[in-house]
Formats: sequence, C-alpha cells, structure tokens
Amino acid sequence: MNQKLIENLESLKKRDIETRSRLIKDGTLYGGYEQEMQEVHRENAYALEKIVSTHGWPGVSKVGIDGSRAAWLIAQHAICTPGLQRKFLEQLSKAAETGDAPMKQVAFLTDRIRYNEGKPQVYGTVLDWNENGDLTCELENRDKVDEIRANVGLAPFEQACEEHKKRVEAEGGKPPDNYETYKRAACEWAESVGWR
Repeated sequence: MNQKLIENLESLKKRDIETRSRLIKDGTLYGGYEQEMQEVHRENAYALEKIVSTHGWPGVSKVGIDGSRAAWLIAQHAICTPGLQRKFLEQLSKAAETGDAPMKQVAFLTDRIRYNEGKPQVYGTVLDWNENGDLTCELENRDKVDEIRANVGLAPFEQACEEHKKRVEAEGGKPPDNYETYKRAACEWAESVGWR
C-alpha cells in the first residue's frame, strides 16, 4: 500500500465533504452548482489527474478499499472537467476489469457522464427533479434496469430511488420553484463546460 497516496486522496475527499457539508448547512447546496463547490471539484480533479498520471488508477491494490473509494468520489465529482471525468472512467474501468476496483464505481461514473451528456442512463444512479417534482432519471432500458444493477451489486432501482429521496429531503433538497428555468440553467452549464 502507498500510504502517502492514501493520505493525499483522503485529504482531497475530506475537502470535498467538508465543503459540501458547509453548503448544506448554509442552505446553498441545492438549486444550482455553487461556485465554491465547483472550484473544489475542479482542483480535486486536477490533483487526481496528477496521481493517475504518476501511479495509474488508485485501485484497491495500491490504496486499499477506502483509498479507492476516495479516488472514485473525486472522479465522480469531476463534473466541471468533462475530459478528465471521461479519462477517469477509462482508467477506473480498466482497474475494475482486473478486479482492482468495484464495478459499482464504474456504474456510478458511467451514469454521471451520460447524465451530463444529456443521455439516458444505464444503471439509474444519478437522480434529478422532473417536471412533476419527483427525483428520477431517464433510463436506457427500464425493463432490465434491476437486472443490470444487480450485475454490479446495486439495489433495485425503485428501492435506491426511495433511499436517495430520503437523503435529499434530510439535507433540505426540494424541487425547483421553476422547473423550466432550472433545466435551462443546467443545460447552459453543461454546454459551458463542454458536455454538450
């Protein structure tokens, strides 16, 4: 195990979580992509890129399961750097193919990228508000989503949706006041950073 690398990844993860927690307390996490959160995500993405360039993907064999989860969290949140997030998915997928990272991480990162590209998701892991005020997502194959999810160790879709809704509500998240404005802002952001 590379202890220095583990500590570096945990430090990046800690900064992300602490910023997010503070924004939840301030009531500013939901409703838009807070600039401070975006800066943390961008800086962490570039830090992870340096790690990957030097050491390869920080899989379980290099940093243990906790270090691997920290690397995945940073990659999952690298939404303002599309090129890097796609690169992270490629590296993570290679690690998962050899058993050095959980396939569940690949599923989440795959869906995150598809969501930002405006495409239906494979696993249904990234939920967003719809016009009825429900947290849900567009799926590539609704009829087989539970089977697809089970193959990577994920709970059934409806069960995961209910758990996610409870977490969002506990954090103070609620549907946007104006859905059309919300969606337009999300699309403009996605275009501005190069997702679409």
